[in-house]
Amino acid sequence: MNGNLFTRVVDRITGRLGRFISWLTLAMVLIGAYNAIARYLGRFIGVNLSSNLYLELQWYLFSLIFLLGAGYALKENAHVRVDVLYGRLRPKARAKIDVIGSVLMLIPFCIFVLWVSWPSILNSWLVREGSPDPGGLPRYPLKAVIIVAFVLLLVQGVSQFIKDLQVLRGRDGDDDDVRDEDTRSGPHAGGVGI
Repeated sequence: MNGNLFTRVVDRITGRLGRFISWLTLAMVLIGAYNAIARYLGRFIGVNLSSNLYLELQWYLFSLIFLLGAGYALKENAHVRVDVLYGRLRPKARAKIDVIGSVLMLIPFCIFVLWVSWPSILNSWLVREGSPDPGGLPRYPLKAVIIVAFVLLLVQGVSQFIKDLQVLRGRDGDDDDVRDEDTRSGPHAGGVGI
């Protein structure tokens, strides 16, 4: 297996997190379906079958999927990419662009979000922030996921950076641990291309 121990461990953890997120997605869809059915059925029979708890649980699950899924999307190169030329470039040229993007945008952005969100999240935990709606859920645990998500995204970004450096050095390997031409072929690889 190519790649170093760090990238293999990070990619394995991110892959497992991606599978967990798929189960969260199923739970969110089921809760959303329940909310819709309960709302209309409740109106029909004159009994309130839904509550803010279920609505907020659906919202929380969506937040978890979005936040925790960012690192997985990066690993799988599944984020939306608007490009005209990138998909037609050779693997080394794409790796060069990704290295520059990681150093100038991804890694600094993750550090910035961690830095600016920390005081708000800490305050939320100190006051045990809850929902302003009756029967709602506490907000402070969900806000803590912001820190977890951006740490995971940062670590996955470093892993991708290392793999892109390996491509630039000519050690792109033939497995899934290192991004190669097979994982990024075609003009629309890595997401939605325009």
